[in-house]
Amino acid sequence: MIRNRNRVCGVEEIKAKRRQHERALRKARKEKQLVSKRLPRGLQGEGEDVEIRETSVTREEVLQLYQRIQHGSDDRLAALHSLRRVLHLKEAQQIFVRFENSIRVLNGLFTSNLASVQLQAAQCLLELSHSDDPSVSLVCLPATPYLLTYLSGQSAKFTELCLYILGNLAAENEAVRSQLLVQGVIQALSVCLQSRYVNVKCLQSLICLFQSPHGAVVEATAYLLSQMLQAKEAGEKIILAVLEANLTPRLIRLLDLDSEFGMQTTVECAWCLHYIVSSGVSSECMISQGLISQAVKLLIALGRTVDSGTTDGVELLIYPVARCLGNLIASDERLWCKRQFHDGDLLQALSVFLRGFLQSRPFVTRECLWLLNNLSAGDRQFCSAILRHNLVPVFLQLIPFSGGINTLVLMLLGNVAELGLEYCENLQQQTGLFPALCTTLSTADPEVARMTLEVLNLIFSYCQQACARFANQNGILALEMVQYHSNDEVRLRANFLMDRYFADKDV
Repeated sequence: MIRNRNRVCGVEEIKAKRRQHERALRKARKEKQLVSKRLPRGLQGEGEDVEIRETSVTREEVLQLYQRIQHGSDDRLAALHSLRRVLHLKEAQQIFVRFENSIRVLNGLFTSNLASVQLQAAQCLLELSHSDDPSVSLVCLPATPYLLTYLSGQSAKFTELCLYILGNLAAENEAVRSQLLVQGVIQALSVCLQSRYVNVKCLQSLICLFQSPHGAVVEATAYLLSQMLQAKEAGEKIILAVLEANLTPRLIRLLDLDSEFGMQTTVECAWCLHYIVSSGVSSECMISQGLISQAVKLLIALGRTVDSGTTDGVELLIYPVARCLGNLIASDERLWCKRQFHDGDLLQALSVFLRGFLQSRPFVTRECLWLLNNLSAGDRQFCSAILRHNLVPVFLQLIPFSGGINTLVLMLLGNVAELGLEYCENLQQQTGLFPALCTTLSTADPEVARMTLEVLNLIFSYCQQACARFANQNGILALEMVQYHSNDEVRLRANFLMDRYFADKDV
């Protein structure tokens, strides 16, 4: 049965799929430049946008800078500025952290009562936090209490900087995340999200809203939270703390294309919600808080945006939102949440995504197909909507594409066919259905060939006239060729169809 291959599955299979999803998620974030560590936009100060940064450095040069900041010389601020410029180099990071008490000295300057010194020291910590060497993050661990303390400060710019440092330190480093939890990072993030969200609305223009430091703080807060939530231990240690802090309603509220905080903030919130949902910790809670309705409205709005010709960067938001919804359906054993998806506008939006990103961003097409699969499995109302909105021709256009796209299309067709005579009659009347299935029968991929044979068997078993239509479109020849397939199971299934439906070859 095709339906058994849908991602609405048993607990163990869901866990296995989840592990695959997380690997794919990390790959997708790299593909779309959503890097695990990040420098905030506009990191450099005014007048430094064209600054030329060093490309190499010696130990003596780094030592000289360290000594200048360590001994409190008159040019300490200039030395910090120069140190920050060289710390973007991996070798400089390694050299600096090996100096005795280097992080303690930097922390002392970070807590200085001189704002200019404090800012330069923070930017040095930011460069260190951006290192791809986990040992550097561990060396910076003593800075975390001070970083958390400054999240409640009056300077939005400085708060943003601290959030990015913490987010970078938390990436791929469990020791840092564990310490942050003990130190109350979730409660601090709750304050950041709540206070900034309320105050920013008083700004006077759209330009100010997008450029406001308050909006930057919300984005940085979501970034740090996403770093915490994607950790392997999140399900046991982090997500419950997030739920207890009542952060999820605020994240859901930010799933809005017209959010004053901009697209990137919405993207990070979508990833946060995806990590929470995929953990399976509290899917019913997320549904009751309105995640489905908010996400569906967002996808519909994004569909209109793409349909109007605007696609730049939109895929970064479609991907986590579609994945989040697909996981919600897979985790809801009663599937009562499906009733919230019966919206023709959502189907149209998903159809736009399937076609609009097939060539440029195939991962978006795959994710939307997976969501459609979970929605259509065993759901007569949704499958009827697929037929009513004439989406089968759209699916058939995707059949020639590999990379998991063709298998997902076949699963979708199987979900529709499995519902019986009326649905199979509609399918077999679709122009191009049988030629497309004949194409997938000829593939060397045994999974694709096997699923094609399953779809054909469903259609033939419910709708006898489909056999004649199939035969008239060179289907028998295609089946005969499958009997020479390299896979034993595929050959056996092809022989079964030939013997059951075309034994006399006179249909």
